[in-house]
Amino acid sequence: MDSIGIVFPGQGSQYVGMGRELYEGFHGVREVFDQAGEALNIDIARLCFEGPQDALDLTPNTQAAVLTVDIALYQVFESVIGIEPAVLAGHSLGEYAALCAAGAIDFTDAVRLVYARGQYQQEAVPQGKGCMAAIIGLHRGSVEEICQTADKAYGVVEMANDNSPGQSVISGTTAAVEQAMAKAKEKGARMAVKLPISVPCHCSLLDEAAGRLKTYLDHVAIQDCAVAVIPNFDPQALHSRDTTKELLARQLNSPVRWQETIERMSQRGIRTVIEIGPKKTLTGLIRRIDRDIKTLNIEDKVSLEEAAGFFDGGEAA
Repeated sequence: MDSIGIVFPGQGSQYVGMGRELYEGFHGVREVFDQAGEALNIDIARLCFEGPQDALDLTPNTQAAVLTVDIALYQVFESVIGIEPAVLAGHSLGEYAALCAAGAIDFTDAVRLVYARGQYQQEAVPQGKGCMAAIIGLHRGSVEEICQTADKAYGVVEMANDNSPGQSVISGTTAAVEQAMAKAKEKGARMAVKLPISVPCHCSLLDEAAGRLKTYLDHVAIQDCAVAVIPNFDPQALHSRDTTKELLARQLNSPVRWQETIERMSQRGIRTVIEIGPKKTLTGLIRRIDRDIKTLNIEDKVSLEEAAGFFDGGEAA
């Protein structure tokens, strides 16, 4: 069987009800939720399953909730399928799940870390003053040009994610992002839509937050990864005990280079990638990046059964 890679989604993948089916069916999932709740003194299960959506969408809550679901579903993957991945990665917040799965960060430490990360982000830019938007149908170069030539009177707008051919995300002050969205449509973008994220991630507005995160990370125990983890900030590198703190701090105010991350997996011989976590956003991106990569996802009973069937001799989508 080909070597497999595993990827974890991040902020923006959250929805009310995520993880409920497997929470009800697996004791290990309930243990992960309980562990997160005890670490933060928050009812994470209730937040994930009942919301309300506006509470779930608050950045500190989102980050703790999505990380919890990612890791809980990874426990299910390990118990039901149990195949050792050759490489891991995660999209923005999902990189923390990859590091947990690789044994580099203890889950309790990680859920506290991402909750603090979300607080630093929220405090850096008051709610409503910044936002993020997906630009669909323009090449990366065109989106970068729009950001670079934007009217500075509206504030900051920068490339935040290079997700796949024809899909980028921009980030910055709300007025500047809205102006860039209008310019993108003028240049022929099929879609320019704001994302359900309450802060402008991966741009220079978070420089101060990145500094605060680096200080927090200085007090977190980091181990070497048992499985290779590709970082968003520099996909040609790999996480290690000596590099992880710097890579995570710099990730916060730098673009997510997701297309390069998947290309790096392909270069390492990965031909099957499983997305573990809510929704199938990364699965769609991977198909646009490299159609030769087989893709699976695990987020509920049906997708778990399909993944298990594939490893028993079926075919991935």
